[in-house]
Amino acid sequence: MNGVSPGIATPAEQQGGVPAAAVNRRGFHLARDRVYTVRYGGYTTFVSENYSYKSETYYAILARELAGEAVAPDTQSMLDAFVVPVCLERAGHCGIPVAAYTIMHSCAPAPAIVYGLNYFASTSHFEVLTGDARDREKVRHVTNGGKYPCCSQPISPDMAVTRAVSVFGKVLSPVPGMQEMAGSVWECFRIPLVELVCLSGPGGPVLSSLCPVRYSRLQPAERRLLKACIFGQVFL
Repeated sequence: MNGVSPGIATPAEQQGGVPAAAVNRRGFHLARDRVYTVRYGGYTTFVSENYSYKSETYYAILARELAGEAVAPDTQSMLDAFVVPVCLERAGHCGIPVAAYTIMHSCAPAPAIVYGLNYFASTSHFEVLTGDARDREKVRHVTNGGKYPCCSQPISPDMAVTRAVSVFGKVLSPVPGMQEMAGSVWECFRIPLVELVCLSGPGGPVLSSLCPVRYSRLQPAERRLLKACIFGQVFL
């Protein structure tokens, strides 16, 4: 699994964290808002549903960084990953194919995918413009009535929006090139649980954004994979 070595679950040192003894009980299930820590490869890796700025996860990782501990993801990666233009610039510098984008306030030319750019915006909430009468309202939605800019990415006719959940750089998606994309994103950001939004075409996928993932949204096979990572089982 992209060189990821087996991990060992350890106590999480923040509110909502789960000690190793609880993680290893029979019948273990991923609990909403819980944060799990896994030790492997010299890093303490935080598995979380929420990597946003000022979240419990953010402060837990910051505390470890200030103590000189090697953590993944680090706080800079958390900040970079979920602001679309910053994410794409960083990913591009890591050699990852990324979508072209423009920052604007007005209605973007269709077809395109648009993201809000404000403090409360989430990459999970994007709109796809198709060229019909609803496009203007979609742009108004992501810009909060034009108060904030948006990030627009053109979609060529041979492209489709594809999504896949990455668990420690591994995806269970049949879309060609998505596994390679997930591995590259893992190496660049080191976020163990994240959704990839890509624009996929004949040339393979290009990264559009990264989104947080709720445990409840995981498919059964994804949930089993994540549990295997937390338990420290060998990755196949």
